[in-house]
Amino acid sequence: MFTSEIIGSFNELETSIYNYISKNKDKVPYMRIRELAAETHVSTATILRFCRKLNCDGYSEFKTKLKMELDKSEKPTIKSSQHALVEFFERTLNGESDERITKVATLVAKSDNVIFIGNGSSGILAEYGARYFSGLGSFSTYIRDFSYPIHSKLRYNSVAIGLSVSGENAFTISQLNQLKQEGSKIISITNNKLSTIAKISDINIPYYMSEEFYQQTNITTQVPVMYILESIAREIHNL
Repeated sequence: MFTSEIIGSFNELETSIYNYISKNKDKVPYMRIRELAAETHVSTATILRFCRKLNCDGYSEFKTKLKMELDKSEKPTIKSSQHALVEFFERTLNGESDERITKVATLVAKSDNVIFIGNGSSGILAEYGARYFSGLGSFSTYIRDFSYPIHSKLRYNSVAIGLSVSGENAFTISQLNQLKQEGSKIISITNNKLSTIAKISDINIPYYMSEEFYQQTNITTQVPVMYILESIAREIHNL
């Protein structure tokens, strides 16, 4: 509503109105035009000119748009970490999940190379997974650069572990598909067992968490991924 171009066009009186509104957003949508004029020490005609600069036909439309903007910017409720953990344990930790973890561990134990792949926050977890696996005796590497060259020695008798919340990340799909074509076994940990990455995998471990977004950023908890990675690494060590 208040773009930089519009704010830049304000004169001194209009700037004072803007400053008042910015400090009293919750109150202004319920004020009459005369009340706002009195609070900002300007005439009602100045208020109306201010509204027209904001592409509003009048003061009523301005208040409606301001209220809509306030509703849009209200902070969404974010689940507590305890709620996320309970959801994960109730939905995911079952015999089927344990069986898949054991299958993955057996596959990795028989391989010569383990390659972790992820992008964004999943890329950070890919690095964590590689370090954790290496710490328990299964040397691993990770890739989160689309142009990273994969040496032929790494592709021989290898297992690629792809991490993705949505299971639809183009970078991860491309890398996993390339490795699959060259003979690598594909393991994936995703939030959706029907995703593209899950479908091209030899084994997929889904964790079924309700996805959360804040200002268009996916903030779905990654605790389940860490749990699954550590469980696989420990199972490999036991084998």
